[in-house]
Amino acid sequence: MATLIDTHAHLDDGRFDGDRAEVLARAEAAGLERVIAVGTTAASSRDVLSLAEASPLVYAAVGIHPDSAAEAGPGDWDEVVRLASDPRVRGIGETGLDRYRDRTPFAVQEESFRRHLELGRALDLCVVIHCREADEDVLRLLREQFARHGPIRAVLHSFTGGVAAAAEAVAMGLHVSLAGMLTYKTAADVRAMAKSVPPERLLVETDCPYLSPEPVRGRRNEPAHVVHTAACLAGLHGLSPEAMAEVTTRNARALFKLPSPAGGGP
Repeated sequence: MATLIDTHAHLDDGRFDGDRAEVLARAEAAGLERVIAVGTTAASSRDVLSLAEASPLVYAAVGIHPDSAAEAGPGDWDEVVRLASDPRVRGIGETGLDRYRDRTPFAVQEESFRRHLELGRALDLCVVIHCREADEDVLRLLREQFARHGPIRAVLHSFTGGVAAAAEAVAMGLHVSLAGMLTYKTAADVRAMAKSVPPERLLVETDCPYLSPEPVRGRRNEPAHVVHTAACLAGLHGLSPEAMAEVTTRNARALFKLPSPAGGGP
């Protein structure tokens, strides 16, 4: 059976407190070989690292979400930097820019995003990028990094931007990750963008507990549900679900430096 990797899950969310072990067991039963648990604050980053230390299925990404950047304490960034050196951490973020919620002054979001990009480059770890109604702003900062340092190890997570934005990001070295909204009837533009991205730059995710795909929309999302998004993506590219699973898993292993299950590793 082809395996999958859920590259973005908020496993520390309180909605999993009652059955987190069962959620991970269902993920393995559905054919997942890894789940990236993503932090959004310094405290959340500690929590996802603890989950990664407790389960061989889970690896962590640590960072401060743009919506949380204004609330970060004076030592929070130092804590993220400290956590990033742990071998179970394979990503930096969730970072990025958000003009939808507008909870953090935009200049503060930009400064935080630049910090994450620089840390990811320094540690050669994938930067996990949130982009909501801020495509051009995100691309502007990525262009700065690309002009100075060349290709960027990063992923536009749960991306819903246009074909042109995705193409420019891919040209700068980024990957594009698709979540459950890919399956929604109203998301024709997202499907057009996803179809335009070369398979070797595609990832799949749940962003759970949010964005449950069809046919489980309306229920709490969890890593096992990534199979539905992957199947939809496979159809867009004219691939079998097994072939798309193989491609996206290979991509995720390389981008996040994940050992294959048979390969061992920390």
